Parts: sequence; structure tokens; C-alpha cells
Amino acid sequence: MDLRDAKVLRNGLLATPTDLSSNAVRDVGAALNTLLADVFGLYLKTKNFHWHMSGKHFRDYHILLDEQSDQIFAMTDAIAERIRKIGGTTLRSIGHIGRLQSIQDNNSNFVTPHDMMTELRDDNRQLTASMREVHGLCDQHGDIATASLLEIWIDEAERRTWFLFETTRRVEP
Repeated sequence: MDLRDAKVLRNGLLATPTDLSSNAVRDVGAALNTLLADVFGLYLKTKNFHWHMSGKHFRDYHILLDEQSDQIFAMTDAIAERIRKIGGTTLRSIGHIGRLQSIQDNNSNFVTPHDMMTELRDDNRQLTASMREVHGLCDQHGDIATASLLEIWIDEAERRTWFLFETTRRVEP
């Protein structure tokens, strides 16, 4: 490794073959790392609520949140590998996640099922909005592969939001 390679590694960019500009790698990589931190935060919150679910809809909600958490977790490796594929570096620790995430943790000892579902609904909406912003950044830099992945994840997040919305709706007779 020569000194130029070491400098590039210190700056967080890798010598991965890509036709994206160094600005695209920097900008998209940073946006994807922030997104990845939020995905990890949402995953853990969804599992937390899954583990602590109670009440008359326990089984249905418990299963729903388990399915949703699996779908959310499935995004993590794809996001991290996309960052690496374009030449960036990705998250390294829980502390790194904590510094970047905007999805708020919930450390309460007890949360009602309705409040759990409402909070997750809102968090999924927030994640969707963040993914749309990253998609716009990808469009600016001509990163169609990342944009394509985001389109699938946006659709999945909208579906999760819809399901959570329906569980929190108060239907009047």
C-alpha cells in the first residue's frame, strides 16, 4: 500500500472500481450510513415492541412485528454492502449508529400496544421520507443501482406503515 492508498482509506473512501464520482461516493455513502443507522434503530425498536407486546391482540401483533422486524433487518446487509460496493466505508459500532440515527429509541418499561403500533407507524413514515431524500441524492449523482434498491425498500416501508396504521385506527360503529 502506498501513501496515497493510506490517505484515501483515512478519508473513508476505498479504491473500489466505480464510475461514480468521488463526490457521489462521499455523499451517497454518508446518506446510506445515516439510513443504515436508522434501519438498525427501527429494527431494534420493532423487536423490543415484539418482545414486550401484551393485550388482547397479542398474537396478531407479536407475529406482525416479528415479520416486520425480519423485513427491516434484511435491509441492513444490502445497505452496508452497497456502501462498500461504491467505495465507501460503513458503520463500525453501536456508538456509530447512535451518533447517526434519527429514529428515536424507546426505553420505557411499559408501552401500550396502541402506542407501540403508533410509534412504529410514525417511525416507518419517517424512514420512508429519509429514503426518498436519499433517492433524490442518488438521482443527482446518477446512482441508479442504489435508487433502484431504495424504490423497493420505500414500497416495503409504505406497506409496514399501512399495516400499522390499520392496527391503530379506531373504527366507529
